[in-house]
Amino acid sequence: MAISNPYQSYQQNSVNTASAGDLTLMLYNGCLKFLHLAKNAIKENDIPTRNTNIQKSQNIIKELMVTLNMDIPISQNLMSLYDYMNRQLMKANIENDVTIIEEVESLVTEFRDTWKEAIVLNRQKQHGQGGQA
Repeated sequence: MAISNPYQSYQQNSVNTASAGDLTLMLYNGCLKFLHLAKNAIKENDIPTRNTNIQKSQNIIKELMVTLNMDIPISQNLMSLYDYMNRQLMKANIENDVTIIEEVESLVTEFRDTWKEAIVLNRQKQHGQGGQA
């Protein structure tokens, strides 16, 4: 089925041609977007929108959990943190609590920023632009 909207076409092409690192970055950014929308929904007392956006954020976190390579030692720590964030989002949804969402948002932002820096460093290394003494 052809995509008639040029923006949708661009988005689809971005996902189809992105590296694994870029896809992970997209997941973090998407999660932050949905957390922001959930916070706004709470402020506007829009329960269905809050619920939908928290669930979208949880789905992204679950996807991040599934993609962890558990052979790498740090993955155990990441799994625990992702699990914590997922449980906190459940609590935020039940309690209609912006502060819990803000806590998760802060964690996701740290993950995203660290991941973005890792991508930049990896690209510099691949292209021989690493800091040589």
